Amino acid sequence: MDWLPPAEARSPDSEMGHFRVPVHLGRRGGERFELIEALVDTGATYTWIPRDVLDALGVAPEEERPFVLADGRDVRFPVAWAQLRIGAREQPTIVVFGHPGSEPMLGLVTLEEFRLAVDPVSRRLISVPGLLKGAAQILASTVAIIAIATKL
Repeated sequence: MDWLPPAEARSPDSEMGHFRVPVHLGRRGGERFELIEALVDTGATYTWIPRDVLDALGVAPEEERPFVLADGRDVRFPVAWAQLRIGAREQPTIVVFGHPGSEPMLGLVTLEEFRLAVDPVSRRLISVPGLLKGAAQILASTVAIIAIATKL
């Protein structure tokens, strides 16, 4: 199992389970990446990156999507695909254009795309296998149907 160490910089008010990780962020197809510290936020669907950081990397908004804030308000934010590198892994993910100067947050979709889970006690991300339980059931059903059909 791969372990990704937490970032060294932590805020003094950080509670158990809240931690930051180093993330390299770039434009899809681009060669330039910027290292940022992102708060791991399993309550966020997508990764939130300040607009000024995305603009500097040449990431342009592709569409707007609706979101519900923690206080219950409905809002819309622009989103785009960006290239992320976490540890030795690199791939595209959807990012939300956050308010300039706000704190970057690593959301649940990105964590799942990278097959990472949160270890809140050790304040780190751990590598986990992908799940294909539904696919296994479909495969078993398909094999059973083929077996029945070949007997006819």
